[in-house]
Amino acid sequence: MIVPTVLVRLTDGWQQLYNNSKGLEIVVTFLHIGGLLLAGGLALATDRATLRAIRQAVHDRAQHLDALSSVHQTVLAGLVITFVSGVMLFLSDVKTFWGSWVFWLKMALIVALLINGWFMTRAERALRSTGMSEENRAWTHLHNTAEVSLVLWYAITLAGVALLNIS
Repeated sequence: MIVPTVLVRLTDGWQQLYNNSKGLEIVVTFLHIGGLLLAGGLALATDRATLRAIRQAVHDRAQHLDALSSVHQTVLAGLVITFVSGVMLFLSDVKTFWGSWVFWLKMALIVALLINGWFMTRAERALRSTGMSEENRAWTHLHNTAEVSLVLWYAITLAGVALLNIS
């Protein structure tokens, strides 16, 4: 892929600052990994609890649903930190990242994770509005989105590691 010349020129100052400051590199990289750890770690633990919840009684499922909704803000905060630091990393070496198929794969996986999160919140809303009965199909949808979430978080992590080594 050809990198837009305008983008390279616009980011030149940031690239020089970033590459000449180990402290800045450390902070941005920490924010990226720390945000991923915050969002992904909490999401993975909650996804695991969701997978177990489908085998529990209705009362326990209702408690899980309450816990699940309280997690979303923290996961989103971690994703925002990861996104902002990711943009900073991208802008620090536009030429490398723009032409990397691994970078674009990682971006596609992130989009898939966000879409899956939207489906997850829809299933949660459906459970709240239609009731918590064990027969409610929204539990199956919630269970399925938790499985997909687990796979996507690990795939994004793998793509990030590959990006460091392949680009």
